[in-house]
Amino acid sequence: MPRFLYSETDVTILLLMSNILTNHSFFSRIREWFFSFSKQTKYSIAAIAGIGIVLCGVAFFFMQKNRPLPSTKQEFGSVISPQTMSPPLYHHPLTGEIFEQEVSAPVVFGVMVENSADSWPQSGLDGAFLVIEAPVEAGIPRFLAFYDGANVSVKKIGPVRSARPYYVDWVQEFEALYAHVGGSDAALNLISSNGTHDLNEFWNGQFFWRSSDRKAPHNTYTSTERLQQALEQKKQTFKTEYSFWNFKDDAPNPTEKGKSIIVDFSSPLYRVVWNYDEEKNMYARLQAGHIHSMQDGKVIEANNVVIVVTSVEIIDAVGRRKIQTIGEGDAFIFQDGREIKGTWRKSSAKDRLRFYDESETEIQWNAGKTWIEVVPSLDSIIFENTSS
Repeated sequence: MPRFLYSETDVTILLLMSNILTNHSFFSRIREWFFSFSKQTKYSIAAIAGIGIVLCGVAFFFMQKNRPLPSTKQEFGSVISPQTMSPPLYHHPLTGEIFEQEVSAPVVFGVMVENSADSWPQSGLDGAFLVIEAPVEAGIPRFLAFYDGANVSVKKIGPVRSARPYYVDWVQEFEALYAHVGGSDAALNLISSNGTHDLNEFWNGQFFWRSSDRKAPHNTYTSTERLQQALEQKKQTFKTEYSFWNFKDDAPNPTEKGKSIIVDFSSPLYRVVWNYDEEKNMYARLQAGHIHSMQDGKVIEANNVVIVVTSVEIIDAVGRRKIQTIGEGDAFIFQDGREIKGTWRKSSAKDRLRFYDESETEIQWNAGKTWIEVVPSLDSIIFENTSS
């Protein structure tokens, strides 16, 4: 049997006809007009009207019969009933990416990655869902790169370097497996006392390797596969009860000029620039005036870039830093080509670092990768409008 699917035009016509049929004054005038004719003329008018009604009905029937049914195929070709609702969609708890099935919170790997010039080019930073960059001795920045420990494969990560106390605080919010090579006394004491899931290369060399194409100490690497092996062999309990950020759809605004974000850590060699790419709705990273590329040629791009302004103190003759990680301070969030002024907050080491705009609304993030730059003051950053 043919299946009738009514368009908005069809419905409009039917409603108009209904209004006419229920209009009594209209029918009174028609009746007066009809009875003003002779009997023979009345028969002729009735016959013509009847034929017209039949022809209109036949035409309407064939219009509906020949109208194509709407497509019932999904993107991947599986056929569904037109009445079937779309399946629910779920955000990945770490990246915000969309999945048709719910993704449970995975174990997180946190890896200390060097950023001194001797370590360039690095490996594997492009595979991290979150990277926090903060200064160590001599103002040279160092990365804490976080990886999804269950669903992502990164074959080479590094060079891996030593721990500092403030990175340990950020590791704690994910209860992450923390991969590093030694550390300052303060960092190692904190790790041993606060329950950090520790993977120090000094005592766990089988989960790392030393590359022959670099000189020590810039030649230690690991991979997600080796970190997963460490999980299995150590048999530590990972609760993965960390809280999640809130995610949203990308919302680029073509009427706004994106901003370039310039971060000065210590010298031109460690000057970082994030340039907004309107076509991709992403931020591309430059370092020392060059595109920041990995050893395999992959480049660093981020969906969200954040500036955290916090207290940074030099505490000894070596130049080690004390960085405030607990509390709150100024923050600048960049996404969709926009700058959002706000606040960062972290109430304890195990609480998630969170961000709020000036109206105290928590920031929602674009799905993908986020990079956080930690600086001591606004003097370390410059925001410039990109050319149109």
